[in-house]
Amino acid sequence: MQNTQKKVPVTILTGFLGSGKTTLLNRILSEKHGKRIAVIENEYGEVGIDQALVIDVEEEIFEMSNGCICCTVRGDLIRVLSNLMKRRDKFDYVLVETTGLADPGPVAQTFFMDDEISLEFKLDGIVTLVDAFHINQQLGRSDESTEQIAFADVIVLNKIDLVNNEELDVLESRLRKMNKMAKIVRSEMAETPINTVLNLGAFNLDEALVRRPTFLEPEYPFEWTGIYSMEPGQSEITLAEGPDPSMSLVVVADQGKEDQALRNSAERCVRLYSEDAKQIQPGELIPQDSHVMLDLSSSGRKSFYLQTENKIQVGLFAQHTAEEFDIQVLTKDKTTIPVETERTWVAQHEHDDEVGSISIEINGDVEEKKLEKWLSKLLAEKGIDIFRMKGFISISGEPNRFIFQGVHMLFDGKPDRPWGNSPRRNQLVFIGRNLDEQDIRQSFEACLI
Repeated sequence: MQNTQKKVPVTILTGFLGSGKTTLLNRILSEKHGKRIAVIENEYGEVGIDQALVIDVEEEIFEMSNGCICCTVRGDLIRVLSNLMKRRDKFDYVLVETTGLADPGPVAQTFFMDDEISLEFKLDGIVTLVDAFHINQQLGRSDESTEQIAFADVIVLNKIDLVNNEELDVLESRLRKMNKMAKIVRSEMAETPINTVLNLGAFNLDEALVRRPTFLEPEYPFEWTGIYSMEPGQSEITLAEGPDPSMSLVVVADQGKEDQALRNSAERCVRLYSEDAKQIQPGELIPQDSHVMLDLSSSGRKSFYLQTENKIQVGLFAQHTAEEFDIQVLTKDKTTIPVETERTWVAQHEHDDEVGSISIEINGDVEEKKLEKWLSKLLAEKGIDIFRMKGFISISGEPNRFIFQGVHMLFDGKPDRPWGNSPRRNQLVFIGRNLDEQDIRQSFEACLI
């Protein structure tokens, strides 16, 4: 049946860490534009903090934490969008704010690859914020910032007050060489007319395919698939010790070997991988068509079991390749079942292994002078490696919480709303290269009263 309801427009808001995405988001949500906006946020790190920094508004905010929205969290994005449709009468526009380390290409891809999503939503445009003061440095060290500029329909050149006009002209010329089709607007504090970032009708699939011919090649939260023919009864899956103490897995029943059958199952597994995994211990049965987490923490080879009623082909969609754990499938009499077809799903992007996040959550008040001394020392010694920092702090004697944001050695903080009856606590997130978590955590805790 043809869907006659108007598709919901979606804007993807991206930009490298500290470029001003949350500032622009707050501006959009506080503007009198008459739209009811649902916001989907993706955080990089264990503690989601952006929602706490977004102003109080009537719009609904959905937060997805601890993952890269362009790979392992793609299923979460699909799931949240699907749940949104159950409340279709509550909103008429969607904003997806990605983590600053996300490549926007695979995020945009979701609106074309998933049939259910493409029926209900249309990608209106990709808006990329660029930190005019730091972008030249970031382009030399980050593939993600390059991808974000290349895929933009609109580039908001932000923080222009920190750069002189001659440098801005040179920078804008560089951006135009990277993306000739994007519209470039300049701004301070993300102050830009709303009509430059919403209702663009700008995203063009054909142009996206020119920019990246592999645009419609999806990325998956699993690395390997093996297909096996199994007889009725119980079969055994054994794994040796590998690089991780656990492994995510989905066993797909009645798996065909043709490429399209593999593709169809892979897309279904994206959704399954977004669900909470059931913990499976060695010696237990693995349920079919469910997301499980195999416990591989014990030493030696581990065995798990599959129960099949009929002779069928099953597909193992595994987080890691068979070689990493020497995966073997055996009959009940210990005869090896050969893999009939296998496929490695290679991601189009990889994040820098040296880049990570540190999240600190702790109750109590900090002493202001100790805090100032700690921040000065941290920024002086580690500022070049701190891509982004943000959060809120409870300062002793102050009735309002103190919020802060920073990029490299630039730091900005100000009093926020009163604590009231809320527990006084501190939440801080640092994203950067080769950061010493123990040292940062302990040195901050030393500021507590």
